[in-house]
Order: sequence, then structure tokens, then C-alpha cells
Amino acid sequence: MSSAYHPFVIPFCAGALILFAILIAKFILWIHRLSANQKRRCLRNIVSWKTLAAIWECLRECLFHRNIFKRNFVLGYMHLSFALGWFLLIVVGKAEASCYSHTFWEEPWMAIFFRFFEDGRTDYWMPGLFTFVMDLLLAWILSGILLAICKRIYSRLLGMRKTTRHKWYDRIGIIALWCIFPCRLLAESVTASIRHNGGWLTQTVGDALAFLPTEALQLPLWWLYSIVLCIFFLCLPFTRFMHIFAEMLLVFLRKWGVVEEERETGYTSVEANACSRCGLCIDVCPLNTAAGMHDVQSVYFIRDIRQHSLTDAVADNCLLCNRCVEVCPVGIQTTMIRQIHRGMRKNEDTSKEYYSYLPQGETAKTEYDVVYFAGCMSHLGGGIIPAMQTIFRKSGDSHLFLDEGKNLCCGRPLRQQGYTAQADQMRDKLEKLINQSGAKKLVTSCPICYHSFKQEYNLDIPVQHHTEYIRQCLAEGRISVRNSSARYAYHDPCELGRGEEIYDEPREILQAIGTLCKVPSERKDALCCGHSLGDTAIDSRKQNLIRDEALQTLCADHPDVLATACPLCKKAFMNGNRRLPVRDVAEIVAEQLQ
Repeated sequence: MSSAYHPFVIPFCAGALILFAILIAKFILWIHRLSANQKRRCLRNIVSWKTLAAIWECLRECLFHRNIFKRNFVLGYMHLSFALGWFLLIVVGKAEASCYSHTFWEEPWMAIFFRFFEDGRTDYWMPGLFTFVMDLLLAWILSGILLAICKRIYSRLLGMRKTTRHKWYDRIGIIALWCIFPCRLLAESVTASIRHNGGWLTQTVGDALAFLPTEALQLPLWWLYSIVLCIFFLCLPFTRFMHIFAEMLLVFLRKWGVVEEERETGYTSVEANACSRCGLCIDVCPLNTAAGMHDVQSVYFIRDIRQHSLTDAVADNCLLCNRCVEVCPVGIQTTMIRQIHRGMRKNEDTSKEYYSYLPQGETAKTEYDVVYFAGCMSHLGGGIIPAMQTIFRKSGDSHLFLDEGKNLCCGRPLRQQGYTAQADQMRDKLEKLINQSGAKKLVTSCPICYHSFKQEYNLDIPVQHHTEYIRQCLAEGRISVRNSSARYAYHDPCELGRGEEIYDEPREILQAIGTLCKVPSERKDALCCGHSLGDTAIDSRKQNLIRDEALQTLCADHPDVLATACPLCKKAFMNGNRRLPVRDVAEIVAEQLQ
């Protein structure tokens, strides 16, 4: 056909126009809802090398899916075939259509339906190469579709124990996506059977279909291809596939310095829409692997936000252990988003004055070397506080025990549950006490407090977890320890490890005393103890199932002592294992001091 138009292109064009209109509206709304501080960051960095870095990051992650490849090669290949394959199919198709038409401004649908509109001319650059490459790309995408179907039927073939469960509207979008390329293959193959203009794939399939009434099938198949494209375009903004465009915007905003704040902003919506629901977060969630809870993971939390159907049962049922954040290929801060949405559901009275009973004046008249904040759980953790007091004395550092009266809290548990106003008031009062203490540094034994002091406070002095402090004292020779024959298995607390990347300090301390056992899941992959303060919906039986899964991993190499650096983890493991001694790193050091 010489005319590059047929009515079957109308569904495709209509769907594409509606899609782009919705995308533009969503992008404008999200950018408008950015906070003033977030907008300033964008304006300050938009004309800089950070924009070039964002473009490079989009290529690496949105097209090549590098992070998914790191976690799962087969799953990475599947996503790569869809993203890069379809992108190249459009680019090469556009190049072929432009060469054929001898103009860059041919009809916009020409590249999509090129095999139907070409009339057999070969007076353009290397038509055979274009045909070969287009068939190769189509075959590549079809291989990804085959893997996607296998993943849906039996996910273990792709190395996944669980896949995301979808609602009906997501299923429509998935089926439409899966049908696009088989429909294209059939339409191009039937046309190749009639005109002999196919490549190694489409011509072979077309020759195999020659026994069918191809003349009668040609137009219905091209109509079907156009309609399926239209259905997918209409579903895209309201299903998981919105991540295709939202992820690109997210990359740029991050490179320009935008971060999540304590209130919902347009950036929160961008992060939620950037989730592809790949399902990687399901397999690493202790609530799924140990407690048998399969409907509260981050992928479902994000889905319910997007569909405005979030319930307390999903919002509150999370350990906030950050295992999902660690494996997320997009790096979505689901833990922070949970805190935001918990706060939105609390209807907190922000005008009320809290904690008027706390001390108001200066905390000390003397300058101390260290202000020590044990943390609420350390007061319940047995020997951690006496151990640290012994270490302070041996090191020669004078210290102020700030929360000795057990009436102070860092405020992070409140913040995790969404009580932002109360947490802010607690922070302001405690921040004033610390800054007035005259101490040279703050040392805390609780990873929850440590994360809060580091990330949420504005302190005049440096903050150290007690493992950092002890290692520094050992390195400076201010304390020394005896060697022992004990074999230690070390557990990485969630807030200290994944939260603040403190991995080496406690291990170096234990290696200076005894032998460190190899733990199957450690460092960034360490399992949660299950007794996190972040989850108020889980019952004790399921908490213990999660704890027992972690204990089984930690005891795999039959250590003599189970060591950790968190009073909450210590308490959980002590209640779950009466035979194996459980000690905090500080207690082990205090026992072995020379």
C-alpha cells in the first residue's frame, strides 16, 4: 500500500494521546506538590553535571536494570528484554521508517505498523539489515514474555519463592502487555506471507501460516495489534507499569538532591509510582519467610497507596528492618513512606504540649569527655550499662549518664509510629540537654537512638555507637583486652547495620578477643530479630517465629557465644535460646578487659 494510513491506526493513536496527556498531568501535579525546600534543590541543581548523571542513571537502571541483574540474573534478563528491547524496537523502527520515507517527519504511526505500509521498495539504506534487526529484537522481547509467564506460573524457575499477587486492573495491563508482541508477530508474519517482506522470524512464521486465508486475516490482526496497544496505554497510568515513566522522574529528582521529608509531598507520590512490583521485597521480608504473612510487604503497601486503599493492617504491620529497601532495585524508601502514612492516619494533636516534666535547665556544670545515652531498651538489657560504665572508667573518660533516671527517650519509636509532633518535642528537649552538657561526644548503646541522633538531631558534638567508641579506645591503646578461645557469632542489628552501615567495628572488636564464626546471612542480608518496635500489629507468636529463623541462621556454625550490639536484639535472642549465651559486644569487652 502506498498510502501510509489506515483506520486501524486510530486505536493506537488515541491510546497514545490519552497516555501522554495523563502523564503530563501527573508530572505537573507531582512537581507542584514538592515542598518549597525540594523545589529549591531542583532549581539549584537542574543546570549542573547532576542532570547528566541522572541521564546516565536512567540508562543504567530504567533500560538496563543493573540493580535487578545484581540480585537475580534471570529476572534482570526478563526486565531488560522488555525495557531495552521495546526501546530499541521503537528506535530502530523509527530509523527504518525515516530511511524508507526519506524524511524524519513521516507519519507518527509509520514506525509501529511499518510492515503493513511498505510497498516493497528497496531504494533506501540497507533494508535487509533493518528487517533482520527488527526480527531479532522482536524475538528477544518474546523470550522475555515467555519468562514472565513462567514466573507467574512457577516463580522458583526464576529463583523467587513468591511473586506479587495482582488485582484485576493490574491483570488487564499485564495481559495486554503480554499480547502486544505476539500480536505484532502474527500481523507482520501474515503480511510477510502475502508480500514476502518479512525477516528470518516473521517470514518463517508467515510461510508456516500460508495454509490459512492470510488475505482475510491480515486486517483483523493489524486491528488487534493496534487495539491491544491502546488497551495497554490506557491501563499504564493506573497500574504497576506507571513505573516506566515515574522511575525516570525519580532518578532526576534524586540527583538534584530531593529526599523524603516527614510530611507527604509530591516526591512521596513519585516514589510510590516508581515501584515496578518486581517482587524482590517479598522474598526477603521476615514477615513472609518466617511468619507466613504474605499480604503486607512493601509491594502491597505501595500498591494500596496508589489505589487509595491503604488500611492500618498493612500500614502498621512492618518491622521497619529495611531488608526490602536494601534489595529494591529502584531504592524506594518504603520505611520512610510508611512512617509518613502512619502519621497521616493518626490525627495527632500538634498543638498540645508534651513532656513538660522533663528537665529544662543545663545538665551539667562540668565538662565531660562523654555524654552517655543508654536508651530505653538498654535499661531492660541487663549488663550493658554496667559494662559501658566499666569501659568508661578503664578508658579514663569522664562521662555523664544522661538518661540514668529512665525518663528520657530519643523519640524514634514515636516517629516510627507516626507521632511526629510528639517525637519533635522530645527531640527538641533532649537536643537542648545534650548540647548544654559540655561533653565532647555522645555515645549510645541503642542502635535506634544512634540512628535518631545521627539523622534527626542537630547536635554540636559527634555521635558514636558504643562499638565505634570501644574500637577507637582499643586502637588508641586506652583499653586492652585478653584473648580467649571463644567462638562468636555476630548478629547485625537492623538499625545499626542496614540503617547506619556499622558492620566492621563490632567484628574487629570480637576478632581482637576470640574467633568470629561465619554467619550465612550477615551484614546487609542479616535477619531481623523480629521484636522491632516498628511493628505494633504483629502478635508475639509471629515475632518469635521470626526470631527463631534468625537464631537458626546465627547458630549454623555452632558458636560458643551469640554476640550482638543492640539491647532489643539481645533481649529477643535471650528469650529464644536458653542454652547459648547471648552477650552485647560491650559486655564481652568488659569481661575481657585487662
